[in-house]
Amino acid sequence: MDIARPPQKKRKKYVYIALGVVGLAFVTVFLRRLEPAAPTVDRGTLWIDSVRRGTMLREVRAPGTLVPERIRLVSAVTAGRVEQIPIRPGTPVTPGTKILELSNPDVELQFLESQRQLTAAEGERINLRTNLETSRLNQEGVVSQIRNQSNEARRQLATIEALDAKKLSSANEVATARERAGELQQRVAIEEKRLDIVSSTVQRQLELQQANIDRLRAIKDFQKNRVASMNVLAGEPGVLQEMSLELGQYVVPGQLLARVAQPGRLKAVLRVPETQVKDITIGQKVSIDTRNGIIPGRVMRIDPAVLNTTVAVEVALEGTLPKGARPDLSVDGTIEIERLDNVMFINRPAYGQPESTVGLFKLVPDGKSAARVNVKLGRSSVNTIEVLQGLDVGDKVIVSDMSAWDSNERVKLRQ
Repeated sequence: MDIARPPQKKRKKYVYIALGVVGLAFVTVFLRRLEPAAPTVDRGTLWIDSVRRGTMLREVRAPGTLVPERIRLVSAVTAGRVEQIPIRPGTPVTPGTKILELSNPDVELQFLESQRQLTAAEGERINLRTNLETSRLNQEGVVSQIRNQSNEARRQLATIEALDAKKLSSANEVATARERAGELQQRVAIEEKRLDIVSSTVQRQLELQQANIDRLRAIKDFQKNRVASMNVLAGEPGVLQEMSLELGQYVVPGQLLARVAQPGRLKAVLRVPETQVKDITIGQKVSIDTRNGIIPGRVMRIDPAVLNTTVAVEVALEGTLPKGARPDLSVDGTIEIERLDNVMFINRPAYGQPESTVGLFKLVPDGKSAARVNVKLGRSSVNTIEVLQGLDVGDKVIVSDMSAWDSNERVKLRQ
């Protein structure tokens, strides 16, 4: 018996459909495996550097200012009102140059009162000395008088005893003469002790009064110095650097009146970022750029405190100051940290940090494109950084900012 067969046209249709589905899947997989087209970058806008091997100089650069090595702050000793300003900042001064004149009637009155008290104390000392000397002389007179009476009593006793030996005086007369002589002898001893006490206390009382006079004289001298301090002197040779006072202004004790500096003796104070100051030590070489010349120097002090994320580093200048160098002049300082011999290094990338691993674009041999490679960086300087892994000597890498192409592994370079 005959078997019914499907039409050949339907079978071919199904085959074509299957082939189309397989082909579409293959194309989809192929397109997915294709890498995206590399972006094109203008080569003239890039900073390209070659890896080098040799000696790398580690440096730290920081801004700063020139400041005087020796500054004298002139402060107010006493309160007062500004009456005269003979000179203004920028004027050369000597230790005796008057830079300011103050007035304060209360201070002058206190000085006059201290003089009066000293004069009164000196007068009291004269009176005390007179009274004490008078008392001592009076006591000496009493001792002399009693001693004469005692001597007279002893002579009378001797006479009565001689008469008594001849039976010419009574026993009562002898006893009375003896008692009289003994009493006067005791009075002589008492009055002599009293004279010794008076004599010894005279000097002590005079010393106490003199000590009081010395204290009053010191107070008088102090008040005199307060009056003299209202004529404010520079106190040191140099240049009057700062004085922001006006006539009639009232100042209080301890207030800063002026600053006197020696312009020929300057030092540099650099403000180094706190993250870079760890490698700086005393004695390191420094180059100070005043924009009118380079001055060599050395680190002489590192401030232990951090202020506004920076650390103050003082530099002693060892060269001749160029013309125009003056206090508060802005400068740039470069501190030499160390020399690294036989190391690979490149110019510091825009986003490369020391002791880190970053992705850099390395140029292929034909120079028409660049591929990303991971590079391990080491110690850094102002403009250079050490290369530890990922590059070889002679490799060319892009060190300018390539953050716009962070998502790409390769870029094309347009000439």
